[in-house]
Amino acid sequence: MEDLGTVPWPPAPISTARLVLRAPEPRDRATYIDLLASPEVHTYLGGPRPREELSRELPEVPEQRPGSFVVELDGSMIGVVLLRRATGHSRPAAAGKLDLGYLFLPRAWGSGYATEACTAALDWLADALPGEPVVLTTQSANSASLRLAAKLGFAEVERFEAWDAEQWLGLRPAEAA
Repeated sequence: MEDLGTVPWPPAPISTARLVLRAPEPRDRATYIDLLASPEVHTYLGGPRPREELSRELPEVPEQRPGSFVVELDGSMIGVVLLRRATGHSRPAAAGKLDLGYLFLPRAWGSGYATEACTAALDWLADALPGEPVVLTTQSANSASLRLAAKLGFAEVERFEAWDAEQWLGLRPAEAA
């Protein structure tokens, strides 16, 4: 519970117009492997992991920890939204704040699902931890993530070099909630 303090976890599933955000379950394992092994998904994340390695190492219920939401469309997992405490972050502006992360299968791209799911997770967070600022880091070259960050109310704090690429760090103040 260190990521979200005293917030009860998991919350009841969160429904949006098209999606459900819920805690991970054993049935999600194969889709987690697809996400983590996808070259497209990991273009700006250091590259995919080998499918065989993931099959050996991934637990029966992946990401079973506070702040991990499976994003479901019509009963099938299409992605994840993660809210984690940015402990050990190299940038002072992010240290200790909650960090928003997300991964979606390529077939789910371009339909607004990431915006819808991240908005729902941030709205949940605003109720669960009022006044909590959130950061988001992405490669500056990832134009889709930069557009999403702007839609969600993140404003650029700084750009920096890490992992052999320019990174963008944005902050969404609690007032944006």
